[in-house]
Amino acid sequence: MVLQTALALVFPALVVTAALRDLTSYTIPNWISLALLAAFIPAALAFGLPLPVIGQHAAVFGATLVAGMAMFALGWIGGGDAKLFAAAGLWLGWPAGLTFLIITALAGGALAVALLAARSSFLQPLLNIGPAWLGRLATPGENVPYGVAICVGALVAFPHSALMPVF
Repeated sequence: MVLQTALALVFPALVVTAALRDLTSYTIPNWISLALLAAFIPAALAFGLPLPVIGQHAAVFGATLVAGMAMFALGWIGGGDAKLFAAAGLWLGWPAGLTFLIITALAGGALAVALLAARSSFLQPLLNIGPAWLGRLATPGENVPYGVAICVGALVAFPHSALMPVF
């Protein structure tokens, strides 16, 4: 039970870490996505996921990897976002992967609207008096830290995953 709880906390801890890093530096280090990938099998084994369910998780990983690569190629998201998107898809599986996709898209839209407001001539001066990363968020034409939206989608979908323990 302690091992299961510890492994279940890996996912939310790492996606929140990724979101904070993306928000403050516009980068998601590779080690975060790699840690998510590496921790999946021990978590799946600890929770006793049957092989067909692990296969479903792998299929969602493949689909989210292809989708993330396509979004990266189109310039919609960064490379770190694409890797985080795929690693989160592995943990979420099906049907939580569908919830993840929908909530991530909605959160991304809300994030874009919030950044447009922050980058307005009215709010931008207020945000420039804070930390440098906040001023960068308020800079017109700057990128969108999409890792934040991925985090929101992942955290909303995680309770519906086979890897979420029932206590």
